[in-house]
Amino acid sequence: MHIIRRPTHHGNLPPPPTALTIGNFDGVHLGHRALLEAVLTRARQGQMLASLMTFWPHPKQYFAAANSPVPARICGRRDQWEAIAACGIDQLFALRFDRKLAACSAEHFIEHYLVAAIGVRHLVIGDDFRFGAKRRGDFQMLELAGRKHGFSVESLQSVLHNRQRVSSSQVREALSQGRFDVVKTLLGRDYAMTGHVIHGRKLGRELGFPTLNLRIDDKQAPIHGIFVVSVCGLGSDENQALPAVASLGTRPAVEQDGRFLLEVHLLDWTGQAYGRLVKVTFLKKLRDEAHYSSLEALKEQIARDCSEARAYFNTCQEGSSHVEQR
Repeated sequence: MHIIRRPTHHGNLPPPPTALTIGNFDGVHLGHRALLEAVLTRARQGQMLASLMTFWPHPKQYFAAANSPVPARICGRRDQWEAIAACGIDQLFALRFDRKLAACSAEHFIEHYLVAAIGVRHLVIGDDFRFGAKRRGDFQMLELAGRKHGFSVESLQSVLHNRQRVSSSQVREALSQGRFDVVKTLLGRDYAMTGHVIHGRKLGRELGFPTLNLRIDDKQAPIHGIFVVSVCGLGSDENQALPAVASLGTRPAVEQDGRFLLEVHLLDWTGQAYGRLVKVTFLKKLRDEAHYSSLEALKEQIARDCSEARAYFNTCQEGSSHVEQR
């Protein structure tokens, strides 16, 4: 997938014909994937590039006042772009949402970005899509512009789950409740975070529970707490899922103003991991973060967390064995 951060005019050469969809695509859930599948279908039918335009930061984050809460990002850029690429998209227009873009009129957005820079020939949008300054742009405006500039527009109905529209808000709610089975249904895949292993304070090693430390690029993560997880990227087979327990948050147990980190203790693996890119898949929430009166109390709690995680994986293995026997 080709990533383009600043789409520009091609001079005298027309841009390649493009099938495009537009949106924030936070989480790349089933509703997003329906849009991407439609774009792929139209692109293949018309020999066009299948493309997506998205924005960073989220426009709601840009417009939020200094002390106003903003929606948590379901996934960071790396995970978002990986999920988009896995859908087969040819090119991603990753626009920085700044003052200039926020002030861009709907008409200028169409003429400058969609037509001149991108060369859109077919546009697929969701049924609630609005764009441009003050959200003036809508489906009707795009249809009129399409007749003028030579592109077609298609609107898709929302994807439903249990008679509710699949949305990023719905995914965030399920994550906040620790309902990873529901999250998997809404995303069409397990919920995971990827990151490079960095050096930490080595406190886990001192406690007898060495951890891999991953800095998460968005402090507004939708989940916090202690979790049963699996880790890929460390075994001889990089797709091998290793059992682990993880802490995601600011570590109130050991410091008051700590960095936002994902710390992972592998139950049955030791080795050198610094600098490795790993994928952490969340399977079950064990508890919230907490402060402890002593390191000994913390150590005892970590031991209980590890025992509960082992019990979870043992149950999963027993369930798999029963299925195989049948």
